[in-house]
Amino acid sequence: MMIPLITKRTDFRDLDKLPGFLILIDKPEGWSSFDVCKKIRHITGVKKVGHGGTLDPFATGLMTIGVGKGTKSLTAITARDKRYLAGIRFGYATDSFDITGTITDELADFDLSPEEIAGKLEESFSGKIMQLPPMFSAKKVKGRRLYASARKGIEVERPAVEVHVYRADILEWKSPHLVVDFHVSKGTYIRALAHDLGRAVNVPAVLESLRRTHIGDYDLEEALTMEQFNDFWKRQAAD
Repeated sequence: MMIPLITKRTDFRDLDKLPGFLILIDKPEGWSSFDVCKKIRHITGVKKVGHGGTLDPFATGLMTIGVGKGTKSLTAITARDKRYLAGIRFGYATDSFDITGTITDELADFDLSPEEIAGKLEESFSGKIMQLPPMFSAKKVKGRRLYASARKGIEVERPAVEVHVYRADILEWKSPHLVVDFHVSKGTYIRALAHDLGRAVNVPAVLESLRRTHIGDYDLEEALTMEQFNDFWKRQAAD
């Protein structure tokens, strides 16, 4: 059965009568992935709601939401490659590898060029690489979430994971701020790329912003904001 996909261009009717569907949502900053699913559940009145790939609360951008039997398509969607616009800030590092964490290292005086950064991206962050998952992540080691140990200040030994960086294009450099368009495989932590890039150029760095723009062929340009989906659902329910 073909699962309907709800986007900005959707003109479906009687969605509440369908056994399931997918929605492209533009997640707002400050919302957890759970918050998005909870809101969709409230709007539609359908209990079974899930997502095809989490985004940290401070991140924004594309999420694929499954409703009802649409959740059965999420496993395949999770496996797709992703694209992100990543804002990286040089000069300090944190325990979470992003701006929400506690500062662990600082360097006030440094000199970086876009050519040097581009060279390191090409040398060390291109193709298949081994990436060590951040301690502040939902990845499980021996059945326990890494973030549970990280919050107690415990460093857990964990294996590096092979990921694929298809592209890493510098879009903007205004020291100390860098914007990179990353095209990566499933399971790649952009926070870890930012942190490791800082180590590669000997200047601590953190991820200061993150916006997911693509999941496979799905494009953020087609996604609905939460407000737009709420209005859409009200209109179609009234017809």
